[in-house]
Parts: sequence; C-alpha cells; structure tokens
Amino acid sequence: MPAPSRLTRALTAWTAAGVLITGAGCQTLDDAGRVIGRADLVNDLAARLDRAGELTYSADYRLPGADNATIAQTPKPPRSAYIFPGGRLIVTADATTECRTAGAESICTMTPPPSPGAKPAASAFATAGERGLVTPTVVIGLLTAAALDADAIVEQKDTTIAGRHATCVQVRQVKNAAASSFDACITTEGVLGSFTGVVDGQQVDIAISRYRDSVDATAFKIPSGARIVDHRPGAR
Repeated sequence: MPAPSRLTRALTAWTAAGVLITGAGCQTLDDAGRVIGRADLVNDLAARLDRAGELTYSADYRLPGADNATIAQTPKPPRSAYIFPGGRLIVTADATTECRTAGAESICTMTPPPSPGAKPAASAFATAGERGLVTPTVVIGLLTAAALDADAIVEQKDTTIAGRHATCVQVRQVKNAAASSFDACITTEGVLGSFTGVVDGQQVDIAISRYRDSVDATAFKIPSGARIVDHRPGAR
C-alpha cells in the first residue's frame, strides 16, 4: 500500500465533526454560525484566496522528494513570485517573466504583464504545475468549478497547518475542471495552506511549512547570469 500523502497525514487531526455536503440543498455552518450550502462554502474559500492578493506575505511549501517552493507577493507595488524546483515565475507591472533552469543555464522569457488589476491567466502557471507547485489562481478556478457543479461532493473540516488555522475541503466528482478531485486547505488569512490532487495530469502534493508577513525583494529579481529573452512590444 502506498504511503499516505503529506496532506493526508496533516489532516489526521480532523474529527468526525466534519459535514458531508453533497448537493446545493445540503447545508452546514460557517465560523459565524451562518447556514451555508455547498456552493456558498467553496465560493467563500475562493473569495478568501482572492482577497489574499491584498496581503504582503511569503509562504514556503514542502513538495514531495524533499523539494521546496515559495509564493511571495506585495500589493504595493503589485508583484508576485512563484519559485519552484527548476524555475520561477515573476509577475510585476512591467512584465511576466518565466525563468527555467537547466544545468548551469537559466533562461528567462519576458512577456507583457497582465492588465492593471488583473491576474495572469491560469495557463501562465503551467510550468509551475509541471514542477509540483499549484498556485492560488489555479485553486480559485477549481473551487469555482466545484461551486458551479451541483453534483460535486464537498466535505469540509477545520485543521491547523504550520500553526495557522485553516478551513479544508475534500472535493470529489467535479466535471469540466482541471482536477476532478482534490483536497485544499485555506488559512484564515486566505493563504493556500495545502493542496493534493492531479491537476491537468500532474500530481500535486504541497503543504505550507513557513509563513511570513514580509517578502525578500530578491524573490522578484531575475536570477543573476540568466539569459533574457524579451518578447514585449518594443523590446530589442
């Protein structure tokens, strides 16, 4: 029998108090005591993740095989960085920069940034997903798909990850989504706490190991010595 995933181990503290929400007519209670349905629950978590875009933070994640990844962002100026084994994605007001490292060489490709106030398209995070890091933008899309699917099965429980309270959902049988089944935990602040699932054919199993209310500015810098390929309009 295969060893349990990191998320499975992290959620052993879940108790039988969890509620299975199998349809829009079934209900549970949120932290404020409101009666909410399945769609409201996953929509609330998606909105919580989205609001976290207003935070300044760095989050380190454990990946399988002793690998690590980091998500860092600041709202003023708006910028974000996703650092994963073999590369990174940097999004600023000037460019969307994807860096890949092969051996001793790093190649960074610059393309136009997202429109002001918009997030990068989910396709921009394809390389991160291939390397084992799922991003909040992708998880928001998965939660939204679950909210729209009346046949999706959602089980909600609470836990603590890296010392932070989190609301977790086990989602199954979602149609027309990049992942038909997944487990996700979102912290009270709105930060992605953990995720397990197969997204676009790639196995993802991550759990937050450290959270900080600050960001090292080097996270948004192109690696020293990298070869730059600039595809922005007007670039030489």
